[in-house]
Amino acid sequence: MTQPNTPSPTLRFRDTLVNIRLSADDGNDGIAVLEHRASVGEAPPLHIHRHEDEIFHLLRGKLRFEVGGRSFPLQSGDVALAPKGVAHRFIVESADGAHWVTITRGHDFETMVKAVSRPAASEELPAQTPPSPAEIEALIKACAENGIDIVGPPFTT
Repeated sequence: MTQPNTPSPTLRFRDTLVNIRLSADDGNDGIAVLEHRASVGEAPPLHIHRHEDEIFHLLRGKLRFEVGGRSFPLQSGDVALAPKGVAHRFIVESADGAHWVTITRGHDFETMVKAVSRPAASEELPAQTPPSPAEIEALIKACAENGIDIVGPPFTT
């Protein structure tokens, strides 16, 4: 039996708060579990993971999801799969935000999140702000270096 994992310090990944609950380095199979909290309107660009499936387990809130061009809602308790090689994106639709975990097998997503995050100033969700040109450039670079291709815009409200 292994010891329970202590979550990482809270990271600010754009306007999302993230805790790495299990790093891909912690086990033998490279499984990573990241916990996310985000405000209404949070929406990453349409993107493809070249090497990792991405599993989303929505703990609280409502997301609009798109995988492979098919759009569908997710509600608390739902699970969705974004297979590697398939374009996907989402938007947080619930007024009080959303809370979910992502699960991947590999280092790409986790490494990208670490590369563009900084320690969170607090546990309170930050206000939604448009990304600066420098933030967009850093995200595109970190994604490209970690097997993630940005292929389109985010959902819009």
